[in-house]
Amino acid sequence: MFGGCEFRKIPVDQAVGLSCDITMKLNIIPVKWSDEGVLMLDQRLLPTEEKWLTLRTYDAVAAGIKDMVVRGAPAIGVSAAYGIALAARTFVGTNVDDLKDEIEYASDVLGKTRPTAVNLFWAIDRMKRTFDQAQAEGKSVSEIKQVLLDEAKGIHDEDIESQRLIAKFGGELLQDNSTVLTHCNAGALATGGVWGTALGVIRGAVDQGKSVSVIADETRPYLQGARLTAWELMEDDIPVTLITDNMSGHIMKKGGVHAVVVGSDRIAANGDVANKIGTYMVAVLAQRHGIPFYVAAPLSTVDLNCPTGDDIPIEERDRAEVTHVKNNQLAPDGVGVSNYAFDVTPNDLVTAIITEKGVARAPYIESLKKQFDK
Repeated sequence: MFGGCEFRKIPVDQAVGLSCDITMKLNIIPVKWSDEGVLMLDQRLLPTEEKWLTLRTYDAVAAGIKDMVVRGAPAIGVSAAYGIALAARTFVGTNVDDLKDEIEYASDVLGKTRPTAVNLFWAIDRMKRTFDQAQAEGKSVSEIKQVLLDEAKGIHDEDIESQRLIAKFGGELLQDNSTVLTHCNAGALATGGVWGTALGVIRGAVDQGKSVSVIADETRPYLQGARLTAWELMEDDIPVTLITDNMSGHIMKKGGVHAVVVGSDRIAANGDVANKIGTYMVAVLAQRHGIPFYVAAPLSTVDLNCPTGDDIPIEERDRAEVTHVKNNQLAPDGVGVSNYAFDVTPNDLVTAIITEKGVARAPYIESLKKQFDK
């Protein structure tokens, strides 16, 4: 059992419930609504085991987000939306005000899981606004339950469509016969599914007929690059080479990298980018070697209410993620540990930000706002 859920083994192809056009082999939806609850592919076990969890309560969904069963800002947002829909579905009363209290409480629980990923709060706020609108229209509890579920599914569908457009716009930026370095996992597993953001750019280039290979750094301490990015790309027959995090500068100096593409968990109004810890170092190295550094993310990741990267909360995680790999201890007992999950890359190191509305370039405080106005 896992926080009110049970383990279920489901073939990946049976977990795909949304249609789209893509030539890639991998067509995975890492989080999905079902009659039994919210299904999540347990990413902690990949790539050696594909196992699904059935989460039957909103607090189980919150635990799945916090414990990184699902991770990546867009996927977290989709999961939170489904968590609120699940809170409504499991509500047993008939009073709309009581349901509102339940939604508020569930939103608070979900909102405390991953502080850096702004998509989490964006999705929660959107679901709460949807509830308020339904209540203002005089809908019953049963009607509001359906409205919230429809809204969560809509958020999921919109995320996949935004990825498709990011893939199109970003794919056009990559050159044929190029090698792209990516940090962490910003693929289908980190989103609502199918394309991904950073990996969506790569998939978009391949879909446009370009020959692209990838260098994936391992991304300590959680090894998302080694475990997840490499797995996704190999499943899609996209050439990928795995390196340790401290090799990227050497490979750039040798001319082995033509572009860097990463995702993001929050983008400030001025274009400062919060992403997995280590991104800032990659950006500095890319600038030193004259390599374009692209960020791919949906507009739901852009926080216009956050002026600069200094205002982005940076999550700190369990020290054991640094001292251990799964159950294998690497460091001596009692050693001091810092485990920041994210860092902030200043906007002057970012060549362009790719969203579903197109390609934004400096000055970002103007170009990002224009994208919201489109």
